[in-house]
Amino acid sequence: MHRELRLAMRNFATGVCIASTFRDGPDGREHDAVTVNSLLSLSLQPPLVALSLHQDSSFLRDLLASGVWSVSILDIGADDVARTFARGRVERAHAIDTLSASVGTRTGTLVVDAPSWMECELRRHIEVGDHVMVVGEVVAVGLQERRPPLIFLHGRYQTLGEVR
Repeated sequence: MHRELRLAMRNFATGVCIASTFRDGPDGREHDAVTVNSLLSLSLQPPLVALSLHQDSSFLRDLLASGVWSVSILDIGADDVARTFARGRVERAHAIDTLSASVGTRTGTLVVDAPSWMECELRRHIEVGDHVMVVGEVVAVGLQERRPPLIFLHGRYQTLGEVR
């Protein structure tokens, strides 16, 4: 069933985002960022969004400890960023300094230069199968005019074709 489900879900187009959080260590704050396509808008009042992350993710552990994260929705020019931050923690750590981002004023997480972004404070987390869904209240939002959004469909990064 695992393989068939994976193949079936390849037909579902999703947006592509970079989620960011941090951990505070003896040498100061260390930021981390990962590529996600599991962003879900849950509620406008209160403003709630969710992400789904693998249970044994080091990023998830840091997010649960810090209680904050940001999510930046990527445009078609950011497929290289999406590929970079879909890699392991060591590779992401090397790339974090090259990420075009600034520190969010509400959470201290990295906000990527993207068409839109949200800073979130953790409200709850729920174990769901081999993943954990984190629900956050949106405490800051940013928008800017950019190129069309980056999407993930059939195992590849793509852009929207004709809009109907």
